[in-house]
This record gives sequence, C-alpha cells and structure tokens, in this order.
Amino acid sequence: MHFSSNLINEAVEAFSTLPGVGKKTALRLVLHLINQDVSTTRHFTSKLLNMREGIKTCTKCFNVSDFEVCEICKSPKRDMSTVCVVEDIKDIIAIENTGQYFGLYHVLGGMISPIEGVGPSDLNIDELLTRIETDKVSELIMAVSPTIEGETTIFYISKKLMDSSVKISTIARGVAFGGELQYTDEITLGRSITSRIEYLKT
Repeated sequence: MHFSSNLINEAVEAFSTLPGVGKKTALRLVLHLINQDVSTTRHFTSKLLNMREGIKTCTKCFNVSDFEVCEICKSPKRDMSTVCVVEDIKDIIAIENTGQYFGLYHVLGGMISPIEGVGPSDLNIDELLTRIETDKVSELIMAVSPTIEGETTIFYISKKLMDSSVKISTIARGVAFGGELQYTDEITLGRSITSRIEYLKT
C-alpha cells in the first residue's frame, strides 16, 4: 500500500505496528488525523508521549502505575492479607472490571515455560515469596490462565510455600482450560474469583 506522500506512508507503517491494526485501519486513522487541526494531533501525540515517558512499574506488585507504588497497593480499602497472582497487567484490568475482588495483586510477568526457555528466575516469583513473608499474606489466589504453563507455575510456587501456612487457591474452572484470562467475560471471571478452590500443596 503506497501513497504519493512518504509522510503518509511512514505514518501508516507506524500505526500498523500496533497489535490488531492492519494497513487499512492504519490508513483510516492517518486520514482522520490529517483532517483534524494540527493542535488536535499535537494534543494526541503529547498524551501518548507523556504516558510512555511517565509510566512506572509498581515496586510492590509490578502493575503499571503513575507512581512508585500503585493506587491499588496504597489503598487502605484493600485486603492486604490476600494477593491475587496474575500473569500480566491485562489480567488485573479484567479482574478489577468484575468488581468482585478487593485484595492486592502480584504480576509475575509471564508463566514458567521450559519449551520457550522461561524459568522461575525470569519471573517475579522471588519478589512474591518475599512479599508473602514481609507483608504477612495469608492467601494467594492463583488467577492464571488454565494452561499447562499456568499449572506448572502454580505447582512451582506451591512447592516453594510447602512449609508455610499460606493458603493457595485457584480460580474456579468456569474459565475453559487452554483459554486466556483476559478474554474471559466479566461475569464468568467474577464467579471464578469468588468461587475459588483451595490448591493442595502436595
């Protein structure tokens, strides 16, 4: 897809690098911006740049945040004794949208996958174990996608906590095996959180 303007070509190429945005959609976005005032485009791009330069990773849970510690971790209304362990920040958004969970989170940053060369040291597992000890966490909710990698990760963490009194639970299997958490509808995900099942540390 080529145009008489290299500037349009470059803008379309830039937009099409975004996930789910093909060349046709990218062209529509570019043409929309062309038809706007320059000030509108400046405002749009400045917000993106401010986000990218200003966004931080929460030092406690590894969620994205405007500050060193995210709003969820700082909130006095959250249950500090319960930590929901997720793979990615998109899973936090999905669970928060259910309105049925009021504890804290911990983002692992992936799942253990020997085939892909991802081991425990590549994830935020050591930080989780430290949190459990220092913050007196009484329950871990393993809200990870029901896949082989997810089950492997749960098993590894449960082994590390074998001698602790921390209760480990998994979300109820309203979420289909092999599915991804972020794509599960809010009602099913909410019920899976509230109907969580204790994971036996064997």
